[in-house]
Amino acid sequence: MRTTITFQLQERYFHQGMAWTNGAIRVERARKPRTKQAFKLDLGHLKKQRGVGVALKAAIAEPEAPIAPTDEDPMLANYVPVYVMLPLGVITNDNVLEDRVGLEKQLKELRAAGVDGVMVDVWWGIVESKGPQQYDWSAYRALFQLVQDCKLKLQAIMSFHQCGGNVGDSVTIPLPKWVLEVGELDPDIFYTNRTGIRNKECLTLGVDNKSLFHGRTAFEMYRDYMKSFRENMEDFLESELMIDIEVGLGPAGELRYPSYARCLRWVFPGIGEFQCYDKYLKADFKESAARAGHPEWELPDNAGESNDTPESTEFFRSNGTYLTEKGKFFLTWYSNKLLTHGDEILDEANKAFLGCKVKLAAKVAGIHWWYKTENHAAELTSGYYNLNDRDGYRPIARMLSRHNAIFNFTCLEMRNSEQRAEAKSGAQELVQQVLSGGWMENLEVAGENALPRYDRAAYNQIILNARPNGVNKKGPPKLRMYGVTYLRLSDELLQKPNFHIFKAFVKKMHANQGHCPNPEKYNHYTVPMERSKPRIPLEVLLEATEPVNPYPWYNETDMSISDAPSLLADIIGIILRLFKQKQN
Repeated sequence: MRTTITFQLQERYFHQGMAWTNGAIRVERARKPRTKQAFKLDLGHLKKQRGVGVALKAAIAEPEAPIAPTDEDPMLANYVPVYVMLPLGVITNDNVLEDRVGLEKQLKELRAAGVDGVMVDVWWGIVESKGPQQYDWSAYRALFQLVQDCKLKLQAIMSFHQCGGNVGDSVTIPLPKWVLEVGELDPDIFYTNRTGIRNKECLTLGVDNKSLFHGRTAFEMYRDYMKSFRENMEDFLESELMIDIEVGLGPAGELRYPSYARCLRWVFPGIGEFQCYDKYLKADFKESAARAGHPEWELPDNAGESNDTPESTEFFRSNGTYLTEKGKFFLTWYSNKLLTHGDEILDEANKAFLGCKVKLAAKVAGIHWWYKTENHAAELTSGYYNLNDRDGYRPIARMLSRHNAIFNFTCLEMRNSEQRAEAKSGAQELVQQVLSGGWMENLEVAGENALPRYDRAAYNQIILNARPNGVNKKGPPKLRMYGVTYLRLSDELLQKPNFHIFKAFVKKMHANQGHCPNPEKYNHYTVPMERSKPRIPLEVLLEATEPVNPYPWYNETDMSISDAPSLLADIIGIILRLFKQKQN
């Protein structure tokens, strides 16, 4: 059967609302009345089964010379903006803008390359370091002014986690000292594994509503921080410097549990460990089990250790505990706690930024290892209850829909052939599943690369995922990501061979158009934030666990970076990567 996606062009200004479309919640977003770009997807092809979508043959077009954007140019509808993450320590632990002169030079290089903006972590551990509700935004104000002076847009992350302990973390920025002091008296405020190892990267969601922090709950601390950010950055918000505000929801800012972490001595491709053994989550589970008529049930004690393989554990092995009534109950509880956590923090963020012309965003991790197994063990320990017969990501997308939030996903650059065979990785299928789920729930979908890459193959994979069915020379493409953020700005990126291919990547993401400073020209409209829609009942969120076929993807992008100089950069990039692996 051939899969089709049909588009309907309309000219109207519609108000935010919520309705059901083919079993998915549809959140309508405001559009400018003069623009004919709203579209409707025909979801009639969806089947109740998991699988990689039908591969389509891409028409490989020869690169065209960049042209200046105009209102009449239909190719602008294919434009995907590119942002670049700033260095983790661009603001020091002492709350100082590091090397302003050097950073300004780098930002101007990015701007000259056509980059649309930058992303920066706004670290809780820096801004509120001196004491409860003692905020110092001065360094970030200086940074934001510099970004604005360089004519770049900004993505700001409310980073309620520590920096350090994750892959790629080059600096250490802990949680506020006064929060860590609370943890010295009550270590159960941190995520905890079965053997009692505490992870101080972020607070356990078990204390979301516990008044343990000088009279405030965790939610109230996050709320107050975001309200103070708005009050102190009002001028930047009014000038529309900021494109979106990504709300940190867990380790590395992602909506997940810290199942794979340095404190657990985790190495790829270990399955990770469940992180729900603090006294608050233990008590919550026991209450839930008792309400379900099973007061005797306890948290898993047979799920192995961080670097185990699935089949070496009783929980994840074939016909293991995860398939039993008790196992299913636990996994549902574990993943539902994550859903509720994200929903409630985003609700506070919505209230904090009400009326601002900015979007909210939330990030989900790309746990691609063990994806091609029946148990999806690494996803399950992270809190994503995703199996071949159960979608663990579309409920998250549905939750985000009530906040009109951008769904940000990682590992866009990865291909299965690049991963170790024993990892049973399905990075490509995972990206296809997750992005499709976001689009089916009518969300704006954005993404990032998981690891720094400088080679043509990685960039082409990102371009493919940004426009899975290629460009449409007559108007909007069938599918298009809202934006892509490249990880990360560094001296290595700006080296001549690497930066040459990066500039070619930006051009292809822009569909061979010149830099467009006005997002409305490529149909990105940001209206004053309205109040989140009513809470979606959990049972309605969980209806989205029903598996559906993802949208089809081309095998290769039709906007490939294929010129000879980039091939040389590829070879250099591969040699550098192999050299680093050998050193490690």
